[in-house]
Amino acid sequence: MLEEVERWLTRRSWSAADRTLDRLLLAKAARGTTVSVVLPALDEEATVGGIVSVIRRELMERAPLVDELVVIDSGSTDRTAEVAAAAGARVVHRDAILPRLTALPGKGEVLWRSLLVTSGDVVCFVDADLRRFSAEFVSGTVGPLLTDTDVQFVKAMYDRPLDESALTGSRGGPAGQGGRVTELVARPLLNLHWPRLAGFVQPLGGEYAARRSLLERLPFPVGYGVELGLLVDALHTVGLDALGQVDVGVRLHRHQDDRALGRMAAAIYRTAQLRLSRAHLVRPELTQFDRGEDGFVPRTYSVDTEERPPMREIAEYTAGRAA
Repeated sequence: MLEEVERWLTRRSWSAADRTLDRLLLAKAARGTTVSVVLPALDEEATVGGIVSVIRRELMERAPLVDELVVIDSGSTDRTAEVAAAAGARVVHRDAILPRLTALPGKGEVLWRSLLVTSGDVVCFVDADLRRFSAEFVSGTVGPLLTDTDVQFVKAMYDRPLDESALTGSRGGPAGQGGRVTELVARPLLNLHWPRLAGFVQPLGGEYAARRSLLERLPFPVGYGVELGLLVDALHTVGLDALGQVDVGVRLHRHQDDRALGRMAAAIYRTAQLRLSRAHLVRPELTQFDRGEDGFVPRTYSVDTEERPPMREIAEYTAGRAA
């Protein structure tokens, strides 16, 4: 590990307990900072309501830390939108945002569009499939952005047990059981090509917060590569010392099967590749195999390669901010 990263780990890695809620509220009031929380959601009726309820009760009603709570529904076929609204979130459908531009499938597309329907100075993203959700996923992650003016981008870090049976106490079970794409793809890529980011415990985690002034300057990969893309581009835009991470404990969520993880890994690799070279020399496809009556049958999937431009280049966004 680079000496610079070792120093960074001691200066820019915190625990959610390092900043009390009272301290965060004082810092927020002193600077007049507003906070938006965004949940991208697709068929998450089983979990989205619980997450929204915790954020609303703990961080909006009991303590006014969060000013805006928005669920972006990207085409759910279940009751995700209804459950989220009943729990107290403002629900916006992905396709209703920037309708002149046909939406592309993918999580990154939803996060990018969310900037058009939120107004907070700090934007916090939270995945909608979390179980046993704690408000510290939000308060801990936005904390450094409220108290430290030189911090621009903060990732949550946590243990990721594969299921609740692996838990061994309140701080979680054996580390590293979840996050297979992180360990097999993202971490090797970052260590080899962006060693200054080697100190991030959960580089692909879906819980992170950033200043709007930074997010609106970054391109957004539309698919699974969005977390790696934003992290790498934030490093190049504002530098390592403006990035941080906060320990929020344990993350329980729905895990993908191996085939879905393969597609995710390919998208992440492609995102990294685009940032290493814009030559587009590699074919952006992934072939996987199913066993059929006559043996193995190849099935080829396109890999997400589309990216949305920095939001400040979108006329509707700049016009809305000016207004």
